[in-house]
Amino acid sequence: MKLQHPELVDLLKKAYSAEKAAAFAYQGHAAAVKNPDEKKAIRQIEMDEWNHRTEVLEIMKHYDISISRFYEFKFHVIGKMISFSCHVIGWFMPFYFAGRLESGNVCEYFRMKQFFNSLGIKEHDSVLYEMGIKEKEHEVYFLEQIKDNKLLPFFEKLFFWGKGSFNNIDLDTKYPVEQSDVYCKQK
Repeated sequence: MKLQHPELVDLLKKAYSAEKAAAFAYQGHAAAVKNPDEKKAIRQIEMDEWNHRTEVLEIMKHYDISISRFYEFKFHVIGKMISFSCHVIGWFMPFYFAGRLESGNVCEYFRMKQFFNSLGIKEHDSVLYEMGIKEKEHEVYFLEQIKDNKLLPFFEKLFFWGKGSFNNIDLDTKYPVEQSDVYCKQK
């Protein structure tokens, strides 16, 4: 079956390649931190990103969607640059920007779910929901690490993320898959 939804197809291609960039970035981030607990947590997040990439690829294969060579190259370079920069920009910024990035990534998976549902396709709901929730867990982890840092208020004003999120998911009162259409609604 060919998907007749160009925005969804592009979002899948972009997510597939962006997960590689995130995984590369977390390789550098984990290597740059000294705290063993932080290192372990960031390595687990890297593994989650590789898993998301595999899951997205399975969905793409189901609809005969090709991998974008442009996105693969672009996000490969971005991921490697971020990975390297983690060694030179200090402790705070990798945590801050990882959390900010994860905050936006949450909605990619919920938008995919909504797009599929608009086509009458529900078979990917659970996996897309789980990936979105996992991205939210990543966001919460990174924010938790920096919540008391004196730089956070400055970065919140400059980059618009911190105690406020780019998504409307509360892990303490999350909706089940069937009721998750309230998440990340486009205006």
